[in-house]
Amino acid sequence: MKVTVLGAAGGIGQALSLLLKTQLPAGSELSLYDVAPVVPGVAVDLSHIPTAVSVNGYGKEDLDSALAGSDVVLIPAGMPRKPGMDRADLFAVNAGIIKTLAEGIVKNCPKALVGVITNPVNGTVPIVAEVFKKAGTYEANRVFGVTTLDVIRSEAFVAELKGLDVATTKVPVIGGHSGTTILPLLSQVEGVAFTDEEVAALTPRIQNAGTEVVNAKAGGGSATLSMGAAAARFCMSLIKGLQGEANVIDYAYVEGNTGDAQYFAQPVRLGKNGVEEYLPYGELSAFEQKAKNDMLATLNKDIQEGVDFINQ
Repeated sequence: MKVTVLGAAGGIGQALSLLLKTQLPAGSELSLYDVAPVVPGVAVDLSHIPTAVSVNGYGKEDLDSALAGSDVVLIPAGMPRKPGMDRADLFAVNAGIIKTLAEGIVKNCPKALVGVITNPVNGTVPIVAEVFKKAGTYEANRVFGVTTLDVIRSEAFVAELKGLDVATTKVPVIGGHSGTTILPLLSQVEGVAFTDEEVAALTPRIQNAGTEVVNAKAGGGSATLSMGAAAARFCMSLIKGLQGEANVIDYAYVEGNTGDAQYFAQPVRLGKNGVEEYLPYGELSAFEQKAKNDMLATLNKDIQEGVDFINQ
């Protein structure tokens, strides 16, 4: 496998690259790209870790070389959220970065599986899709918004609250990837029940967990380590699918078939072409149904903003 990380010198990029160096299948190539001048140093640093994964670093003039022949492309590039920044501020900066990188993918590896990490994911995934559509190479089953961070946070928080084994705790999370568009389906967590009060407290904690990290770092950054771990986990799911492993199911923000919004986080079965099957997210509780209905206007506005960025 050739896995390329676009934005590999940033906080998420370095954490993600470290994990991939230790987790990718033997014989894989890890390709690191960044406009920051330290990326060759990051590649050399990682190359000293004794695993059978080769690492190459590429600077801002070498996007084509970084991407050529990639099986999976992960995009954490862009500016992280700072205290006081809202989603609109983030979009204004990161939309142009994502557009440029998507154009590079279209040119060099249009069949790669693309995992978009750059926030705001609700709007950046449609940007990538629209770039592919303009080039005539769009396949919905190959473009993903990486919402795994919402899933792992839910697992951690639920296991902590209920005294469960976190290794076996599974929490479905649907919708989008910011604020109230993040919807953990606590009613579907097996083997445990939540009071109305617990649901009312835990749901917004999961939705606002990113702000929890931003505030705790006091202006020193956002969720880089947990996001790196989440992205590595999702990447390994993609790779298991590419390798033909049976029944690889994960959650991602995709142009799927829920009927809720054009893009929506839902369970998918992964395989050699990315999404092999879009799976239903099951029955919702009354609380979850209302939360889903209430967030759709926000999610649809975010999506339209991404579409309009490319087409206006």
